[in-house]
Amino acid sequence: MHVSALRLQPGSDLRSGLLTYCRRQGIQAAWVLTCVGSLQMAVLRFAGQATPATLEGPFEILGLSGTISQHGLHLHILLAGASGSVLGGHLCEGSAVYTTAEIVLGVAEDLVFRRLMDSRTRYSELVIESARAPRNSP
Repeated sequence: MHVSALRLQPGSDLRSGLLTYCRRQGIQAAWVLTCVGSLQMAVLRFAGQATPATLEGPFEILGLSGTISQHGLHLHILLAGASGSVLGGHLCEGSAVYTTAEIVLGVAEDLVFRRLMDSRTRYSELVIESARAPRNSP
């Protein structure tokens, strides 16, 4: 394992910024170790809901967790509003950084994280592969 760190600038999309970073760095398997910063807008899908909600900030980022690679990602976020109220959910595109997002990733050199549609859940789910084993082609 090694560690990689990045900072996203104001106005950056948190989700797509992380995906772009992993693609540029060739990261095959990573997870979020920590993230601090703020959002000016959050787009979250709450548990059991089919469509995401768009929320106006500002929000402090209290936590970000999930798996990420150049092949896709799955992230959950915990936010605090101006009154200190806390909410969280599945992070969706459109969540814009307010002042900063400072992110530290743990990166596994021997794994590949891919996402494939799961007929049971109807979501693109994590598939873990060895980076050393040859990939089977269909």
